[in-house]
Amino acid sequence: MKIKYFLNLLLLTAFLWSCDKKDENKTEDVAVTDAEEFKTEVEQFADIKILRYEIPGFEALTLKEKKLVYYLSQAGLAGRDIMWDQNYRYNLPIRNALENIYTAYKGDKSTEDWKNFEVYLKRVWFANGIHHHYSTTKMKPSFSKTYFEGLLKETNTTLDAEIIDVLFNDKDSKKVNLSKDADIVLESAVNFYGPDVTTQDVENFYSAIKVDETKPIEKGLNTRLVKENGKLVEHVYKSGGLYGAAIDEIIKWLTKAQEVAENENQGNALGLLIEFYKTGDIHTWDEYAIAWVTSTEGNIDWINGFIEVYNDPKGYKGSYESIVQLKDFEMSKKMSVLSGNAQWFEDNSPLMDQHKKKNVVGVSYKTVNVAAEAGDASPSTPIGVNLPNNNWIRQEHGSKSVSLGNIIAAYNSAGGTDRLKEFAYDEEEIKLEEEYGKQADKLHTALHEVVGHASGQINKGVGTPKETLKSYKSTIEEGRADLVGLYYLYNSKIQEIGLVDNWENIGKAAYDGYIRNGLLTQLVRLNLGDDVEEAHMRNRQWVSAWAFEQGKKDNVIEKIEKDGKTYYNINDYAKLREIFGKLLRETQRITSEGDYEAAKNLVENYGVKVDQDIHKEILERNSQFKSAPYSGFVNPVLVPVTDKEGEITDVKVTQPESFAGQMLEYAKSYEFLK
Repeated sequence: MKIKYFLNLLLLTAFLWSCDKKDENKTEDVAVTDAEEFKTEVEQFADIKILRYEIPGFEALTLKEKKLVYYLSQAGLAGRDIMWDQNYRYNLPIRNALENIYTAYKGDKSTEDWKNFEVYLKRVWFANGIHHHYSTTKMKPSFSKTYFEGLLKETNTTLDAEIIDVLFNDKDSKKVNLSKDADIVLESAVNFYGPDVTTQDVENFYSAIKVDETKPIEKGLNTRLVKENGKLVEHVYKSGGLYGAAIDEIIKWLTKAQEVAENENQGNALGLLIEFYKTGDIHTWDEYAIAWVTSTEGNIDWINGFIEVYNDPKGYKGSYESIVQLKDFEMSKKMSVLSGNAQWFEDNSPLMDQHKKKNVVGVSYKTVNVAAEAGDASPSTPIGVNLPNNNWIRQEHGSKSVSLGNIIAAYNSAGGTDRLKEFAYDEEEIKLEEEYGKQADKLHTALHEVVGHASGQINKGVGTPKETLKSYKSTIEEGRADLVGLYYLYNSKIQEIGLVDNWENIGKAAYDGYIRNGLLTQLVRLNLGDDVEEAHMRNRQWVSAWAFEQGKKDNVIEKIEKDGKTYYNINDYAKLREIFGKLLRETQRITSEGDYEAAKNLVENYGVKVDQDIHKEILERNSQFKSAPYSGFVNPVLVPVTDKEGEITDVKVTQPESFAGQMLEYAKSYEFLK
């Protein structure tokens, strides 16, 4: 499965709050420039930091390869509007109205109301809609409805009254509502289902679709399910269908990319992707996935399609996403060692024998450098990717796992240690993190993606996790993969195969960081009183909280009050590894047997509720820091150089001057849905 597995940005990034000092009566410059000295940091607003990333190795590509990267990047951006509409049915008209106000307003831009408007627009840009990119809670403006209506009038901007009301009221308050007490479809604002479709409707509709159990399709991946005259019907994403105008533009650029493919296999994969977009046939998607995962030669690769299902409370619908990537040859060579030992890790795992794979097929792991991102991958991006998602394809044809090296490097270059020193228990813990933390994070990501998601098998006759574990599927899978990584991070094998020089300290740093984040620092992302709802945050909490409880008898993890502050200190790393192994065994059993009640109990009892006293304390301790808890990126701009005949003779990499400038340029160049 391809995973959005985020670095602990609370420890890796820290820079001071910055204010826009430009002339307040000017629109943001949308030009791009080649910077003499590369600057990672762009700006900070609300709870967001905006960074830049470089594309190492791009200049060494051949012209044909540069063209391929450029065409694939344009294909990705062509589908940008799809993601906005998938996130919420009113996002596109809201974005258009906000952008028109931003560029057309001639009034006083020194007021607090206008500054709050600018921040709100940037938050909406970052989230691809009006719901927070991580918590999925609706972001309400810090200006009044009256002020907003005045802006609409002054800039001659139209927006339906119902939509204006939505910005300020409590309607559609959660994009994804996973509360056990909610109708998770009806009460989620995400636009994969009609507003009157219920959870029971979805379950009835898709359970009635019979598939080949040995090679099941991803039912409903590229459709919207709606009610028409009381009957449930699917609107398919395809040329001539839903999102057809944007998809036709995607097809145009993919066709150009196919013409400059590096080899026949790559070209065949692109051809099947084009056919999928033309027909919307989910069987063609499987054919494409097989062609793509087995196309391993060449310096360029891509991710494009309706892929991740995290935004669907029922786990059927794929969000539009695109990543274009170049090989990082040096790091990929090193990490291939991990892939080559995947079977050893499986054989020596604590899983029940019947849940182990006898043959881990085709797990490849590479470090790549991102050249372009769009849709669900931008501005907030993953750092690790594992695809395809369809389990039978993974088992029979293998998977591709990649680490986004230049993205990780950009996070690290904006790093700092102030928060670490606040939340780590003692100097030993701080020293371990400073010396080994980054390496431990990188290796945990690799183990999570390569070994974790490739590990284990579902019992014969048991349905897919989305069918059996339902709304708990994503967090159980993420926790399972995390646990595989944790189990092996404190193990001499990783040093024996040459991945680290000091496995014990790497493991200690990894365990310290995971427990510290799972029980303390990730809470800064929540408002006081909120439950944990995002799948990755849930899994980090239930893994950490379960381990803490299991180790109480032997004081494996000690909760310490020092100077009025709460810390968690690991006293026995070896026993903690045993606890992680025990939980991994149980989590795999839950997945293999489709044990819904056990999944529910694990997540609800350990992963959802927050100790309010500790939460309040963490927020107070964190208030001294000005670095925002979330980070994302502007994309480098690929600029084709042409001759008199219009033929591309080179492609240059430039950097956007501002976040707003890039967003406005995207609005001008890639608006294909109205």
